[in-house]
Amino acid sequence: MELFGYADTIWLPFVFAALMGVSILLYVVLDGYDLGVGILTPFASDAEKDMMVASIGPFWDANETWLVLAIGLLLVAFPAAHGLILSTLYLPVFFLLIGLILRGVSFEFRVKARAKYKEFWNWMFFAGSLLATLSQGFMLGLYVMGLQFTAGTFLFAALCALALTVGYAFIGATWLILKSEGDLQLRAIRWAKECIWGLVIGIGAISLATPLVSPRIWDKWFSFPSMLYLSPLPILSLLGLWLLWRSFRHLPGDGDRWAWVPFVTALGLFTLAFLGLAYSFYPFVVPEQLTIYEAASAPESLFIILIGACFVVPTILGYTALAYWVFRGKTKALRYD
Repeated sequence: MELFGYADTIWLPFVFAALMGVSILLYVVLDGYDLGVGILTPFASDAEKDMMVASIGPFWDANETWLVLAIGLLLVAFPAAHGLILSTLYLPVFFLLIGLILRGVSFEFRVKARAKYKEFWNWMFFAGSLLATLSQGFMLGLYVMGLQFTAGTFLFAALCALALTVGYAFIGATWLILKSEGDLQLRAIRWAKECIWGLVIGIGAISLATPLVSPRIWDKWFSFPSMLYLSPLPILSLLGLWLLWRSFRHLPGDGDRWAWVPFVTALGLFTLAFLGLAYSFYPFVVPEQLTIYEAASAPESLFIILIGACFVVPTILGYTALAYWVFRGKTKALRYD
């Protein structure tokens, strides 16, 4: 007697696709802002660099947990897609890992090494953050283009890499607006205003390219009534951009009451862009090549893994929420004693 029927081959892959999507989104918005802080460090003074690193000190390592979870879910739930995606993107994944390793090492060494080496490790922290971000943007561009290597897709991936770098710098600046005071906060406001174009260009470029990838996505975007499901996303995105610009007019005055608005709005814009991608490519886990149902593991395996996920995911959410609650408020000096 079979324990799992046809319905299980539908809802189980969908649940794991949703879990993987949430993990990727949380990684992008959480590790995105601390990568952005690293990208902005060359434009700050030595004292400001210390405060910038202190602002992400309690969070950056935990933020990367979501990347580990997303890759783990891809491996165990969609092994065929895992092999295809990571083998195709092997080189940018390699550079991503190098960037994350370099960033983690320099985070510690810039404080613990001798004073004369601090500037070197500051630059390594910036280099690791930049390399990781460029790699992520390049992978995103190739993924949107269906993992095809041509001159056109390479140029589009390079544009996505540049746009994501400026977008991460933008969300990093909004984080600093929330967590800093005085001159650093003023700098962060200026950085956010200067970097917002990267977020707009990145979302715009991907939005223009996505419906051109396949007739199926074109129909999802521009045929009735499917287009009604997508219509709230651009409307909310424009509203978010308006709210961002309005909040900048109130900063840093009004008792710092608006300091949270840019960061929360930036998170919303990233989330809306991600939802647009998810809507466009569903049910494909590899665009136009492999659906989540074709790539999924056996229902028996997925059910066992789901039991474990029911414990692991709430635990990660719990300690992440606890960390942000304990270290809420303005950043204080980072100490190791």
